[in-house]
Amino acid sequence: MFRAIVTAAFLAAAGTASAADSVKFAVTDIEGLESLQQEFGAFESALEKATGLAIDLYPVNSRTAAVEAMNAGQVDLVLTGPAEYVVLKELVDPEIVVAWQRPNYFAQIVTLADGPIEAIDDLKGKTVTFGSVGSTSQHLGPAQVLSDFGLNYGADYDAQIISRNVAVEALIRGDIQAVGMNEGHLRKIRKAFPDTAFTVVARGRDLPNDILVANKSLDQAVVEKVRDAFLNKGATLMDAVLKGDDNQKYTGGFFLTSIKDKNYDYVRSMYKTIGVDTKSFVGD
Repeated sequence: MFRAIVTAAFLAAAGTASAADSVKFAVTDIEGLESLQQEFGAFESALEKATGLAIDLYPVNSRTAAVEAMNAGQVDLVLTGPAEYVVLKELVDPEIVVAWQRPNYFAQIVTLADGPIEAIDDLKGKTVTFGSVGSTSQHLGPAQVLSDFGLNYGADYDAQIISRNVAVEALIRGDIQAVGMNEGHLRKIRKAFPDTAFTVVARGRDLPNDILVANKSLDQAVVEKVRDAFLNKGATLMDAVLKGDDNQKYTGGFFLTSIKDKNYDYVRSMYKTIGVDTKSFVGD
């Protein structure tokens, strides 16, 4: 059952959950309670059953709002992406609970199969676009892929932030030469543009996983109870997660409880690649 969160003032007064209180659960890339309920309503119920805790979905409208809510003691658990995690670590020092694996989650550089770009070096002096600013798989990851192959961000090529569909249309027209994206995006693009042949000139390693973190002031017994639920009831919880349409990205994935902060050092190298530190979210 959803226990609606009435006002921010009430939640601030409620403070961070102890074992006797409800545990507030937020997701950084879903805005609005209705959308959060649609994606995670079944998971909320499953996590309640697995832990014996009262779980409340708490909507946040931005990554920065998630930080503010954690600092104010309004939210206890936050599910976030790898690029957001390294900033959250800097700003609120949360505890890692469990990683949510996304199979086939890697960054790649896509161009036209019958175009002039046949290798990474062909992109020198050309235009490469990236999607949502600060996104692990659309911006930071693809930039790191190019860096790993020896091309410096914004120096060896013209780096531009353009929405993915617009960028693909520009690629087809010949206005740009490559687009950074993940594997799921490329599948959707091939479906949307069935008469165009695309190819991948470079792929990166699997990206670090999405991650569930706990407010550092959350009762440790609660943290352990939640972690144990993912360890012992993982299949049941994943079935509930996959009730959400947007959550299909986790299909075939696992919950990983042995993840450490150092596993996200690759993401920190991405921030260095684009010349930004991890003390604030890119684009905020």
